[in-house]
Amino acid sequence: MTDVLIIGAGVVGGLLARELSLYELSVALVEKEDDVAMGATRANSAIVHAGFDAKEGSLKALLNVKGSEMMEQTAKELGVPYKRNGSIVVGFSEEDRAHLEELLARGVKNGVKGLAILDREELLKVEPGIGDTVTCALYAPTGAIVCPYDLAISAIGCAMDNGAELYVDFPVERIEAIDGGYRVYSGERVLEARTVINCAGVYADKIAAMVGDESFTVFARRGEYMLLDKECGGVCRTTVFRTPTKMGKGILVSPTVDGNLLLGPTAENIDDKGDTKTTPAGLASVARSANEQVKGIPGGKSITSFAGLRAVGSTGDFIINSPRAGFYNVAGIESPGLSASPAIATYVADMLRRDGVTLTPKAGATRVRESMHAFRHMTVEQKNEVIRRDPSYAKIVCRCEGVTEGEILAAIRTNPRPRDLDGVKRRTRAQMGRCQGGFCSPTVVELLAREMGVPFEAVTKSGGGSYINVGRTKGADAQ
Repeated sequence: MTDVLIIGAGVVGGLLARELSLYELSVALVEKEDDVAMGATRANSAIVHAGFDAKEGSLKALLNVKGSEMMEQTAKELGVPYKRNGSIVVGFSEEDRAHLEELLARGVKNGVKGLAILDREELLKVEPGIGDTVTCALYAPTGAIVCPYDLAISAIGCAMDNGAELYVDFPVERIEAIDGGYRVYSGERVLEARTVINCAGVYADKIAAMVGDESFTVFARRGEYMLLDKECGGVCRTTVFRTPTKMGKGILVSPTVDGNLLLGPTAENIDDKGDTKTTPAGLASVARSANEQVKGIPGGKSITSFAGLRAVGSTGDFIINSPRAGFYNVAGIESPGLSASPAIATYVADMLRRDGVTLTPKAGATRVRESMHAFRHMTVEQKNEVIRRDPSYAKIVCRCEGVTEGEILAAIRTNPRPRDLDGVKRRTRAQMGRCQGGFCSPTVVELLAREMGVPFEAVTKSGGGSYINVGRTKGADAQ
């Protein structure tokens, strides 16, 4: 019987698994998809919020501010890019300014440092590209950016280095209370655990209901995004928000840690918890709003668009509780969930400790993981030494992002191992450039097929039935 079983391998479940793997506990992490970081973690704004928006006294406020303070060190330990670029919330009217004053007061109560209201002249010194109709802004110098799926993948890899087990393609279908714990079913597969922690995102209410807890619901809020080419990354320095509404923080314009420019998201409540389509109307609203906030955004430089789903809980706050002995909910983790994730991990660990779970530090366990992007940041001399030891690092596969065959092979061989094109993409950035995999995808497929020992045409884009190739057109085995 496993000591702790975590349902959901997103950034929250991943950082919690990493935290608990530091102790003398057996830890298992289950995920319904074929890879980790496939839900909200895969497609969100990638912002480390300063913490001024959440209502004072709420779990959101407490864990946002603490998580924001922890994130830089967490990212450093896990080898994940992080940049404290600051954020601004722009206003266009006196009504907006009044709202920004409220946010300032709330942020001060929440313990956010360095907040200030800037008039237009002061604002131009911070963000020269601000839109012509912007009159004022709330400035938060502690705002930052990070890569959410990179963070989750590295955290889960670190947990696995410490002995945690990962089960993918494991949609939880039933949970049964047994003597001393729970039995968790997924088809023919069954796991038993003394403690179960529900980090299932938009499906967290369904998981809770399996143990008789129907005290909350979770619905999906879809947000559509546009990602622009790296040549647009310098359009703004900070993350630029609009004055928020009841539907969220609104459209943002932000550089990414990898040098692109991100626009979005929209906010639309939907019934289908798997609907991640984009729409012409949604993307048009993203472009329109973004151009009001920041000047000079080249609309023709979009290289891709995508949509993510936020898990919005019915309580208005994070739902972190224990409705019955040995079962914990970590639900309704919408924005600022990414920002709060390191703090959520320690908060839940403290809950377990208070409830009698013994947390004895594990000898040899580590908080540190080598960066998956180490090669690109090496000096020429260091790269030459790596290539001398392994010539595969001398072959560029993805020309847009400068990713080598050696980096792709290392990713395929490192836990948590990718099994499809998008898995390699999230780990290495191969296929993330201007051509979106137009040139490098065939080589990545070849490497995956060889490493997994499967036919070339068996490799998928993103699991399931997303086959890329149906057969060969040349050679002895051509169809």
